[in-house]
Amino acid sequence: MLARLRRPVSVLRSSVRCFSDSHDDFKPKYHAAASAERDDVIKLIQSHVDTYPIMLYMKGTPTQPQCGFSRQVVQILHAQGISFDSVNVLDHPEIREGVKEFSQWPTIPQLFVNGEFVGGCDIVSDMHKSGELEELLKPFVK
Repeated sequence: MLARLRRPVSVLRSSVRCFSDSHDDFKPKYHAAASAERDDVIKLIQSHVDTYPIMLYMKGTPTQPQCGFSRQVVQILHAQGISFDSVNVLDHPEIREGVKEFSQWPTIPQLFVNGEFVGGCDIVSDMHKSGELEELLKPFVK
């Protein structure tokens, strides 16, 4: 019995059948965001990065990050001694996908400073280590 459960994945996949003659109620449904909705999300993101000098799109909140990468960027920003605004993309899936399109960057978190995309966790970490981030954020230190 256990040996049957440990079949290679390819064997399991090959046993899945597609019933193209199924009733429409049982066929997979695909939902794509309307382009007007997508445009509205892009405009919203643009207004965020234009309005807030330091904007972080992250998983979770600064007080409760929900992923290690978001936590790391928050810690770096706190170490820089600056205030920033953020959006929890876990609460807003349309923004989560929209910001990836907006910045042409596939991962979260994403940091924007003065309306410009800075980068994700790796880039922010590297800039922090090199001192480049400190220079970029100097005008915002209180």
